Amino acid sequence: MTEEITKRVIYHIVCAAPPAQDVQAFVHLAQAAGWDVCLIATPHAKSFIDGQYLEQLTGHPVRSEFKPIGTTDIFPKMDAMVIAPMTLNTTTKWAQGHADTLALSQLCKGLGLGLPIVAAPCITGPFSRHPAFSPSIALLREYGVKVLYDPERYPAPQIVPWPSILEALNAAASYGPAASF
Repeated sequence: MTEEITKRVIYHIVCAAPPAQDVQAFVHLAQAAGWDVCLIATPHAKSFIDGQYLEQLTGHPVRSEFKPIGTTDIFPKMDAMVIAPMTLNTTTKWAQGHADTLALSQLCKGLGLGLPIVAAPCITGPFSRHPAFSPSIALLREYGVKVLYDPERYPAPQIVPWPSILEALNAAASYGPAASF
């Protein structure tokens, strides 16, 4: 008798920043590690990615809008989340619980479910000095989000490398929901 292996599902949120143009590299790495990847792009991130290619690669549509009320979700249930690259707008709004886009609503939902979440900000100097940025990062860490932000080694428009993000995800997911960092 053969047992069907169920892949763990990751919702990968992509914001409008230069590393989004290479998001397929993370998808390949995550799939090789046994993850089923579902991509959600912020409305502005859609112009940074090749949605058609990513849909073929993942086997799922790339979503950026809410589904119509009363319709079945087209994504499988999520087990973990990655948000990379993450912009100032998403960082500050998410930390405060705003859910005015599909990406933000899913991030808020992931926190509420206690899922493992890894975030990799891509914030340029002037934006990183905005008074709301540092407190928002501190809040997200307090909420249990593994924030990978090292602007000295990876100044914007770079982010922590995709393999490091996957390593953090796999470590977070091995502890299950509500892992603390």
